[in-house]
Amino acid sequence: MKNSPDHLERVGAASPVPPAPVLPSEPLTVGGETVPRGKRLRLDLPVARLTTGNMLSLPITVVNGRKPGPRLWLSAAIHGDELNGVDIIRRVVKELKPHRLSGSVIAVPVVNVFGLLDQSRYLPDRRDLNRSFPGSVRGSLASRLAALFMKEVVSQCTHGIDLHTAAIHRTNLPQVRADLQDAATYDFARAFGAPVMLHASHRDGSLRQAAAKRHIPTLLYEAGEALRFDENAIQTGVEGIYRVMAYLGMVAPLASPPPATVEAQKTRWMRASRSGIWHRAIALGETIQQRQSLGFISDTFGDKPVQVRSSMAGIVIGHGQNPLVNQGDALVHIASLAAEGEQDL
Repeated sequence: MKNSPDHLERVGAASPVPPAPVLPSEPLTVGGETVPRGKRLRLDLPVARLTTGNMLSLPITVVNGRKPGPRLWLSAAIHGDELNGVDIIRRVVKELKPHRLSGSVIAVPVVNVFGLLDQSRYLPDRRDLNRSFPGSVRGSLASRLAALFMKEVVSQCTHGIDLHTAAIHRTNLPQVRADLQDAATYDFARAFGAPVMLHASHRDGSLRQAAAKRHIPTLLYEAGEALRFDENAIQTGVEGIYRVMAYLGMVAPLASPPPATVEAQKTRWMRASRSGIWHRAIALGETIQQRQSLGFISDTFGDKPVQVRSSMAGIVIGHGQNPLVNQGDALVHIASLAAEGEQDL
């Protein structure tokens, strides 16, 4: 890595050095449709039939630039209730012009169509799609959908950005999670320019792990909360994607360098020591000190309040939204300034 990996630090605003251009030679074909250079194609990729017999499909937009260059996929709603990425992709794709683009963008705003329709994180069989990659054409519904996405989208690309929010009843500060110990991925993440970038190891069955095994640098962008649009989270994501495309040489260089970002190797959730009503006293992005009070838990009358204190210094990157808590519930997620420790993503 280009910087010390054992503490949280603010990375300077100088732009990373762009990589040598990657020029895939094979034609760009998705769902059996070959997209000519300088063209845009909107297609629906069949996934499976509903119990009614109607076909359910993945909505995909392919923007194939006039000039050769990297191929970037954008995906959202792998968890069907995580909606910010859907609008991020809509805004990015709307402004892309094939005649001004070098390389290609494959945009899939809703991967877990089943979950989106049900406003659920999961598929109908309660499987988590982001624990089902690379999938199998003879497996479960989740496994088949994962295999289809790998074949038609990931295998076509040189880079990827997967867009998420926090889980239900939580919210996240805009952040990028990636393998920061991989040099190519580190520079890719830094170019995005999110307020925070976290080193996160690959989880078994995740899209990011499956892409890494194909040596495809991949970022996971987390911002906001489930089943809600958050304008700041959406705009930060849009701007980050454009910075990445400029870094890859897909669009013209941007006038301003990426903003400074906080880099972290360690995170931890502060949890409830008792059940009751949680009164949070801190906000996303706030810098806190070790032993600082994050709020208190009390009964319904406010009697016998119990303070919740941070076990380390750092920055608040996420917190629960529900004030009704049980003992052990996750309350506040902190990216730490400490040099040693573990992740608890």
